[in-house]
Amino acid sequence: MQLEQLLHQRPDLWRGRAGERSAPAGPSTGFAALDRALPWHGWPPASLSEILTTHQGAALALALPMLAAASRRSRWLVLVDPPCVPFAPALAARGLDLSRLLIVRAGADTAWAMEQALRSSACAVVLGWQGPEQEKRRQWPAGSLRRLQLAAAAGDALSILLRAPGAAAQPSPAALRLQVEAAGDAIDVTLLKQRGGRPGARIRVGSGLSPTGCSRSPG
Repeated sequence: MQLEQLLHQRPDLWRGRAGERSAPAGPSTGFAALDRALPWHGWPPASLSEILTTHQGAALALALPMLAAASRRSRWLVLVDPPCVPFAPALAARGLDLSRLLIVRAGADTAWAMEQALRSSACAVVLGWQGPEQEKRRQWPAGSLRRLQLAAAAGDALSILLRAPGAAAQPSPAALRLQVEAAGDAIDVTLLKQRGGRPGARIRVGSGLSPTGCSRSPG
């Protein structure tokens, strides 16, 4: 009984096959084929997910249906250090309420800014970008990924970190790791890791959105 109590207090721990039976439902990805492949039938709730890609437009297109749905509620959507400002008319055309969207410039403090936003309980989704230069220079302190996972659980928010494909070789506490590639006007998604599910599946989904352009360069 003590072990069960300990596990209940640690939602960041994977309980193996038990997770397959008890995984809570998460927000839909907006893509039925992808939802069916995930144990949460969507994005893992109150958890850290990672998208590994070199194609930022495809990654944002993958997250956009979930972001649009979340923007219709009372909490905030936060983008931390996007490589460019997403083209607002394209986001609005897909149903995202721009009045619920915040863009934060944090530089070397990306991990800290994401953690604060997640713990605030005011945010439904926090997306952050860890570019190749950050990875190369090791600007993130050890344990920052684990803190993001714990902060997402504490704030009952989705945390999504966009990283370079080379990050696949590094361990991560993320509940979900996806590799994303553009395939014309569709998106190829490879399930690198999913807590409580099997990795390795490759799924093609139609984005319905051309690669998202930038309204201006980040300042």
